Amino acid sequence: MNHPCECFPLGDSALLLCFGDRISPKINLIVHTAAKQLLELAYPEIIEMVPAYTTLTIYYDPCRIQSATPYEALKEKMLNTLKILKVDDTSAGNHVEIPVCYESDFAPDLERVAKHCRLSPEEVIDRHTSATYDVYFLGFTPGFPYLGGMDKKLTTPRLDHPRLTIPAGSVGIAGEQTGIYPLSTPGGWQLIGHTPIPLVDFSNDSPTLLKPGDRVKFTAISFKEHQEMEAQR
Repeated sequence: MNHPCECFPLGDSALLLCFGDRISPKINLIVHTAAKQLLELAYPEIIEMVPAYTTLTIYYDPCRIQSATPYEALKEKMLNTLKILKVDDTSAGNHVEIPVCYESDFAPDLERVAKHCRLSPEEVIDRHTSATYDVYFLGFTPGFPYLGGMDKKLTTPRLDHPRLTIPAGSVGIAGEQTGIYPLSTPGGWQLIGHTPIPLVDFSNDSPTLLKPGDRVKFTAISFKEHQEMEAQR
């Protein structure tokens, strides 16, 4: 791997691999490729891995490391493993298409976003559905995808006063990112649409629709299509 990687301890049973200091698709791809490779190697001392924008947190069991200094031993092992890391677009995850209804019933902030961006609502929708987004990581609530790759023309700040309740499935914009609320929670993102597709199902072994490293494409649907999809759930 030609990209630099630094390693830091997090308490006595976790370490942080840092691949950069800025949000970018290239660095995030490296993060997910590293996670995928380490998962395939199935090191018994590794309990869990958590990818983020530029980092990969590795939780481990010190008792499974035959060393007086478990962190230093695992650090050396991780950095040596990552030296042979090969990164390309095939390292990315699944491509997922998500239908979104941008009708006013589901888009209370669409007009505000359009005004801020000096676009018409139709242009906002067109730009939002034209991009392919990278799932940088999941956070905030189970299954909430932080999506990179949004048209910078759509950059809009969060609401000054967050809503106490946002319906599950709401699609929003905050800064240079877009995301989807998988559960009904408070939130301050600008809401521009809604998807009838559930993002979480806790009855499944893999409860989230999206995974870090996946790629997402939004498609616009009508109010009628939205209602029909919801009725089929």
